Amino acid sequence: MEEPSAEEATSNSKTPQSSVISTYRAKIGGLSRNVTVAWGKSQTSHTLCVTVDKPNNVCTVACKVDLKPWPFWGKLKGSKSVDVDSRRVDIFWNLRAAKFSESAEPSEGYFIAVVADAEVVLLVGDLTKKAYRKTKSRRAAEHAALVIKKETVLGKKCFNARTKFDEKEKEEHDIVVVHSISGQKDPEMWISIDGTVSIHVANLKWKFRGNGTVWVEKVPVQVLWDVHDWLFKGHGVGQATFIFKPGVPPPPPPAADAAAEEDEAISTQCVDDDDGDSGGNSLRSSCGGDGFHEFCFFLYAWKTE
Repeated sequence: MEEPSAEEATSNSKTPQSSVISTYRAKIGGLSRNVTVAWGKSQTSHTLCVTVDKPNNVCTVACKVDLKPWPFWGKLKGSKSVDVDSRRVDIFWNLRAAKFSESAEPSEGYFIAVVADAEVVLLVGDLTKKAYRKTKSRRAAEHAALVIKKETVLGKKCFNARTKFDEKEKEEHDIVVVHSISGQKDPEMWISIDGTVSIHVANLKWKFRGNGTVWVEKVPVQVLWDVHDWLFKGHGVGQATFIFKPGVPPPPPPAADAAAEEDEAISTQCVDDDDGDSGGNSLRSSCGGDGFHEFCFFLYAWKTE
């Protein structure tokens, strides 16, 4: 029987909750494997789940930690060993000093380390020295690469997230999406990166799907959005999807019907599945066949009222 995925392990229902799910490509036993670190936060729980994929796409849940307050603090520091194709993989974590803000993912004071063959193949968090001391393992020759990050945030008018657009960057960028749907004027939307408005969409009812390219510290970033449910779903609630994809967009097709092809591409890349699958078909469409040729950041913004 297949183990649950990281997304399933951080949520027990279809009720939207804050989450940050990062998928890394790491070398384990000479093979590239997906290692997913998922943080989930609701009104009653706060969890961490780490999974390691096997070649047959079966997820092995390496560890799941409930970040509730005392008396459950004993789980905030520990380790667990799992078998991945007859190879031992150790997961170490220390979350005792982790600091959280609005995001489900801590901002500092923690580490998560994945060890195979006495090498740290993945290290997440800022307590790197503590991690190497605890694991007693050497740094892997090939660093794990972050290939997909998906963040779900809840809000009314303003939605905040953080991500990097380049592995060489030391600090994450602040992304803020603000809308004026509930106002008396025609709805508008602003997408800001590091305090600067990068995209302003007027007449949002007519431009609820679209894309554009912005430059962030000399890095081109494609931005795609679909806010259909914000505007047209009943009761004023719904999920909007934003995709941030570093890199230069492909050249436009030379055919006369380029506009039609562009509209079709935007629809394919931005529209989420109706069944609430965050990142299924849209993920594959936007990031390429297996999703690991280039980095994509998905922001799912749930408008709560």
